Amino acid sequence: MSRYRVGLIGGDGIGPAVVAEALKVVDAAGVELDTVEYDLGADRYLRTGEILPDPVLAELGDLDAILLGAVGPPLGSRAVPPGALERGLLLRLRFELDLYVNLRPFTSGAGSLFPALDFAVVRENTEGVYAGEGGCLRRGMPGEVATQGSVNTRFGVERCVRYAFELASCRSRQHLTLVHKTNVLTFAGDLWQRTFDAVGAEYPGVETAYQHVDAACIHLVESPNRYDVIVTDNLFGDILTDLAGAVTGGIGLAASANLNPARTGPSLFEPVHGAAHDIVGSGRANPLAAIRSAALMLDHLGETEAAARVTKAVIEWAAEPSATARQQDPVTTLSTAEIGDAIAERV
Repeated sequence: MSRYRVGLIGGDGIGPAVVAEALKVVDAAGVELDTVEYDLGADRYLRTGEILPDPVLAELGDLDAILLGAVGPPLGSRAVPPGALERGLLLRLRFELDLYVNLRPFTSGAGSLFPALDFAVVRENTEGVYAGEGGCLRRGMPGEVATQGSVNTRFGVERCVRYAFELASCRSRQHLTLVHKTNVLTFAGDLWQRTFDAVGAEYPGVETAYQHVDAACIHLVESPNRYDVIVTDNLFGDILTDLAGAVTGGIGLAASANLNPARTGPSLFEPVHGAAHDIVGSGRANPLAAIRSAALMLDHLGETEAAARVTKAVIEWAAEPSATARQQDPVTTLSTAEIGDAIAERV
């Protein structure tokens, strides 16, 4: 077993608390990390005006992995310009480190109406409308014009689709669904469909399907068990994965991996939830998403056995009837640290 250099971005709000519990569980799994803490997020921006200095980005690029808690100012705060952290920190890390796959696994938690769910969404992570193509003319005037283009390259789409086929081929159901809006987005959608079909010919063992994104939203709510692996573009993936989190038991269980499958730099792992400033210090933050994100990190680092034990512990604990009772009765709710202790003990 190797030691790994991992950058920690606790960030804001409950971020540092959930990262601490993730590290507790990693330690219980027997994996040794050399951690480097980075002060990034809304707090740093408010103190220094900096978001992601170039020297810090260079340091992050030399690590084995990055574990992030959450970033963002308190809800309703105007001290941080809208989108400044998202584009200056999160998106910049994705673009600069070439984290072109966003992988989000979903399994049933105690709050889910559907037992035994197990599916994953592969979201293209560096193109689409988040690439930043567009602009504004005559801002603030009656004739103001704003454009926001969706950037889709054959190279970017193909490497994401190929990753999704590889993932589906390793799962028991071996089924992959492309989700897009080909009937309206006739240029981008056509590129995605043709690329999906071409790559799919190389994976005859994987059954494929296509759905429009609006239909997929309905099916995620009514019959999410139809899905095994979904592949989609950046914007649709952002929306679908939040919906999938709600369907499978809540955003507090939703983990994510921002992956550089080519391993030309570190990958970044983070829970999907926000900074939740309103519960900071209360011990009410749910660390399960951060812990499962750490399990994704372990798997990416090659610690597959440890990753499997952590994931199993999280899934089983979250699905127990007692977990439902804890959610419904605040008196019996475990603290953030107690949940981390419970998962560490199972591991």
